[in-house]
Amino acid sequence: MAADEIRGDTAGTAQVPLSVLDLATVGAGHTATDALRTSVELVRLAESRGFHRYWVAEHHSMPGVASTSPAVILAHLAAHTDRIRLGSGGVMLPNHAPLVIAEQFGTLEAMAPGRIDLGLGRAPGTDGATAAALRRTDRLNEGADDFPQQLAELTRFLDDDFPDGHPYARIHAVPGPIQSTSPGGIQDPHRPPVWLLGSSGFSARLAGALGLPFAFAHHFSARNTIPALDLYRESFTPSEVLDAPYALIAVSALATDDEKEARRQVMAAALNMIRLRTGRPGLVPTPEEAEAYEFSPMEREFMDDWNSNVVHGTADQVRTGLDDLQKRTGADELMLTSHAHSGDVRLRSYELIADAYELPQTRTAQV
Repeated sequence: MAADEIRGDTAGTAQVPLSVLDLATVGAGHTATDALRTSVELVRLAESRGFHRYWVAEHHSMPGVASTSPAVILAHLAAHTDRIRLGSGGVMLPNHAPLVIAEQFGTLEAMAPGRIDLGLGRAPGTDGATAAALRRTDRLNEGADDFPQQLAELTRFLDDDFPDGHPYARIHAVPGPIQSTSPGGIQDPHRPPVWLLGSSGFSARLAGALGLPFAFAHHFSARNTIPALDLYRESFTPSEVLDAPYALIAVSALATDDEKEARRQVMAAALNMIRLRTGRPGLVPTPEEAEAYEFSPMEREFMDDWNSNVVHGTADQVRTGLDDLQKRTGADELMLTSHAHSGDVRLRSYELIADAYELPQTRTAQV
């Protein structure tokens, strides 16, 4: 695994690479099918406009989020693209057996060689009851506490290098870097780069100690961004993967042709988050529904605080906000996620941001 597979090239007038995080959000009046079709349109747009990578999230039991199975979605997106890096932002490792993830992402790597990233998190990506159903246990802290051990096991499966005498020494994640005994039959040993994801200091410190790239969830943990990145850089130990820290931050960003329209859109997304946080998850409401909704004082305070960390407005305003954030954090890459009721609004947002950064227009192969 080479460092240049992790470090992206800048495009246009962007100071750092720009990428996309997709939750496949489902708006009221739309279906999961609509959301996943938008994901295909969006990944093709991202590829044609020079965004560096495109990641999909793992969330469960949320009607407004169709991204429950990253590997399945990534396989579909790989079939519709030919250049852009694709990955998980992320796979919630405690929800899965490490061997299963090694097999899934080995398969993805075989489908799209050299284009797959494996981003890993230790949160459940859902509520406690759903996490218990996913993991077949009610001892949820056990999975998070065991994350370093799960990560080590997954890495062994990816590299096919369990030591002799280990109970798993004769188990191989297939497809993977297995050396064949047939004449000249040595498979490509390449495997997806591993990233650690986090919203606090735990994964930041672990990523630094292991010399891995780190992705921070600024979009829902903005107060922890700079402390976590500082901890990552202070903890960093050079490795075969990286000789210096590489930190990506995920940022909520929405650009529209009109500043007022941007405020309408992010208000609807904030109402969706309020409902989620109060145990009433649903589809992303329309801006009209949000405008008619009677926010309590506590809800309005939450909305104002939430939207203060969403970079929104016209394309130029969004570029200014993103550039300021990058300078404050020193992030090596910005991964933009947009939350809006309509897929068309999300697509238009990325087009406007690409234009603001003068990202080149290239052709995407017809797949």
